[in-house]
Amino acid sequence: MPFATPEQPASRRPPVRDAESPRRVTLLELFFDLVYVVALALISRGLITDLGWERAVQALIMLMAMWWTWAITTLVTDMYDPQRPQIKLLIIAVMFGALLMTTAIPEAFGARGLVFAGTYVAIHLGRGLFLMPAVRHHRQTQRRAARIFIWFAVSAVPWLIGGALTHDDAREWLWALALTIDYVGFRLAYPVPGLGVVPDAQRNVTAEHLSERYQQFFTIALGDAILVTGTVFSLHHSEVENLVAFAVAFSTTLLLWRIYVHKSGELLPHAIARSKEPSRFLNTAPYTHLLMVAGVVTTAAGFDLVLLEPTGHTPPAWMAVILGGPAMFLVGRAAFEYEVFSRVSLSRPGGLLALLTIAPAVLFLPPLFAALGAMLVLVGVAVADYLRSRGKPPEDPDPPH
Repeated sequence: MPFATPEQPASRRPPVRDAESPRRVTLLELFFDLVYVVALALISRGLITDLGWERAVQALIMLMAMWWTWAITTLVTDMYDPQRPQIKLLIIAVMFGALLMTTAIPEAFGARGLVFAGTYVAIHLGRGLFLMPAVRHHRQTQRRAARIFIWFAVSAVPWLIGGALTHDDAREWLWALALTIDYVGFRLAYPVPGLGVVPDAQRNVTAEHLSERYQQFFTIALGDAILVTGTVFSLHHSEVENLVAFAVAFSTTLLLWRIYVHKSGELLPHAIARSKEPSRFLNTAPYTHLLMVAGVVTTAAGFDLVLLEPTGHTPPAWMAVILGGPAMFLVGRAAFEYEVFSRVSLSRPGGLLALLTIAPAVLFLPPLFAALGAMLVLVGVAVADYLRSRGKPPEDPDPPH
């Protein structure tokens, strides 16, 4: 069914994208991203407060919740026309809610749990309540919005119960359950009795727009690492220690960027465009990029530790953060490479093996040496990438079929 007829005024057309609509990212979308600069910084800083497994789980839950508000909003701007006033208003409303969630991050597992959970639920349910009447003249699009709304209504129950409880352990379990519902529902295409699943025809993506959005968010995550490097630079140690720690942090950030963009990052839009099933990318990209973003955020937390205390022994929890960040990034980067080329370079598992190999020795070395070891592993991965492609013609993407 066409989205408009000659007799149908533009103001009454459903705010969905058509074949002629612009595919570039709008300035409002870039403005929307500013919220996540603050959110990622608060999550990485909070990770090293009373560092331990419980704190790590809490940081992951908050990151997954913030990421999901961004990822679903990005899909909305891919499927609907972000130049239409209704969608602009929706983006601004989600931005307000995401910023309110961000303010609650430091106390999300304390006094402000209900604010964090309630705002998350309001964003996702409110979006459905807004879109369903907006697309009422386009039945298939309305049914898609209804399926998504129903799944978020189900996950709202553990979100709100967890936010109302005062016991951290119960809140963690309930919020983990809620996130599982949200993430699995998306992966299964939101099946609902009587409505079925979202058809593949409605899960196609715009290569130029969606790839640019994921590239931009990864850059925001790197901005968190730069922010930590610039603001936590310590003057409590010798100038040599300060400068070496600073150089290691900056170089590691540069290597993360280089490894991300090398081939796969550059060719992402072409890989989506060449895929026989563009919806396949939609099924995997939110998860692979979440892993890479989590790796960068954890690495930024490691910078915080190293810049403040580069000397002494490295506690096990510090080692897990300093080496675990690059390890998570490499896991996500391997999955990302498979999305684009249907293969995984040996440098990815090789880098993971190298990080595991140096982990025991790191416990007997200063944190600065742990960070230096992680940086050298990333250097090895970047050099292997360069040598593999040097002197060869540009490689065409070959996404899985």
